[in-house]
Amino acid sequence: MLNKGLRDEKKVKIDNMLSTLLSLVFVPKFWNIEDTSLIDNQLTEIQLSSAILQEISEKDLITLLSGYGFDWEDKERFADFLVDYSKGNSVDFIAKAIAVYVHIQAESKAFSFGIFNKLALIKN
Repeated sequence: MLNKGLRDEKKVKIDNMLSTLLSLVFVPKFWNIEDTSLIDNQLTEIQLSSAILQEISEKDLITLLSGYGFDWEDKERFADFLVDYSKGNSVDFIAKAIAVYVHIQAESKAFSFGIFNKLALIKN
């Protein structure tokens, strides 16, 4: 029973972090140090930063997300964040987002039209 409580607490932390990240990149803006530091503050919960995101390989990113207990939905939301963060930013995380989406489609054993459509949109 204790494990379920810890999992639920971890899930709430992940949900809060992803919601905050998505809200920070939702409104297009000119990225400055203050904006990226807000995002980096959220990413530190999973030992990431904007700089580390630029350097980490797609495979290592997926492994990191899995290691922190991200389920398929959480990984999809993180990939959505990567796509949104790439819009109007000098860095491009689209390849990493595509890798996460493809990983979800391949490993979850359930086909998602939502992810299929997201892949089609960002590849065009």
